[in-house]
Amino acid sequence: MATVLAVCTSEKKGVQKLAVPEISVEKGHGVKGDAHAGDWHRQVSLLAEESVDKVRALLPDIAAGAFAENILTRGITLYELPVGTRLRVGEALLEVTQIGKECHADCAIRRQTGDCVMPREGIFATVLESGTIRSGDNIEIELKM
Repeated sequence: MATVLAVCTSEKKGVQKLAVPEISVEKGHGVKGDAHAGDWHRQVSLLAEESVDKVRALLPDIAAGAFAENILTRGITLYELPVGTRLRVGEALLEVTQIGKECHADCAIRRQTGDCVMPREGIFATVLESGTIRSGDNIEIELKM
């Protein structure tokens, strides 16, 4: 079963996010209080712990939010989900809008390791139904395109 390991937020872009007990996501907006929220296609970012583990060989103490992800997951291969897939995450319903992204060449992880998994394995989504998401919540695929 796929689960949420951590939820993270930041007030500024370009910095690592910090783990918090819960996040509230708002339909058509994203994570309340997060710098990346807004009326666009990358309202919420998700990254699997299995992807983070690939970097832990070089940075063993890497924390949730280090890749600026809002939701750290376990038990689901996020980057294999097609755009349009709908995920029930806690109380919220998300729709995958993008797989990967262009990484900033100056990101701290790339500088330390020479690589970053977010550009290949992170995904982005919009919020279709508002709700609260907490560590330990289940993740269910409601519609796979």
